[in-house]
Amino acid sequence: MGFSRRGVLMLAAVLVGAGTIGLAAGPAGAAPAPPNIVTAPTQIAHTALGDVGYREVGQGPTLLMITGFSASMDDWAPYLVDALATHFRVVVFDNAGVGDTSSLPAPLSVPEMAAQTSALISALHIGRCDVLGYSMGGMIAQSLAVTHPWQVRGLVLAATQAGTGKAAPVPPAVQAALDSGNPAEVLSVLFPADQVAAIEAYVAGVRSYPDYYTASATVRTEQLKAVDQWFAGDDASGRHPGAIWARTLVADGTEDPADPVSNDLMLVRLIHGARLALYPDAAHGFVFQDWQAFSAQVGAFLH
Repeated sequence: MGFSRRGVLMLAAVLVGAGTIGLAAGPAGAAPAPPNIVTAPTQIAHTALGDVGYREVGQGPTLLMITGFSASMDDWAPYLVDALATHFRVVVFDNAGVGDTSSLPAPLSVPEMAAQTSALISALHIGRCDVLGYSMGGMIAQSLAVTHPWQVRGLVLAATQAGTGKAAPVPPAVQAALDSGNPAEVLSVLFPADQVAAIEAYVAGVRSYPDYYTASATVRTEQLKAVDQWFAGDDASGRHPGAIWARTLVADGTEDPADPVSNDLMLVRLIHGARLALYPDAAHGFVFQDWQAFSAQVGAFLH
């Protein structure tokens, strides 16, 4: 999920004041600095399906993180990425048409975004890796695991839905909030109203990126059509989650207004051996609210 830079800055000014977040480099000879995705440069991978903008941080087995509807790499809370980077070499990137990533021919679809993700894995010579897909990114991750199983070692599906045509879709009012560009409305989907500290931390985190950006209105419209097609069961790779044999963790907040727990239970039933993790008093942004517990669980599950 993403919202305008102006909206982020205005809300951040109210919530957290004028300070920024960052980690200074240590003195010569000191221990290596902890991971810091905010200072990681954007790189360009030249893939078989166009350029893909990406960043990486950390060391270890590769964890590819696929973001969701309307979002850019800058919508990943830095503290979540940095926590995961203590376990993994984390690669974050922009979906088709966002940032420096090439657009794909219309009409955009989840399988086409999965194919571009596969092309990125090939271009970076990653081989077989772990994949974390969030929201729409979880749909892309499922499609990738079905169509390119040799590239996916482990799978984390966060706040996402099956593409069988039977999952409960995002309610229209919730989708309107996510697509509104109004930061307060977007945050109301991501966090329960009582999680003020989590909201403040998230806004401060995304504000710490030097040039926060998100998907254009045109790309959001294309993504929404792709998501609707997925929900309708019109994508072959979405109709067969039982073909996923990567070890899979399905996770969500119990109060997610965009994705009821029934959808998570459906994925667990359909994917062989999948495990379920639910976070209480958390909504669609549980990955940011409960980042410490979630990053630790991901690290333990995938190692």
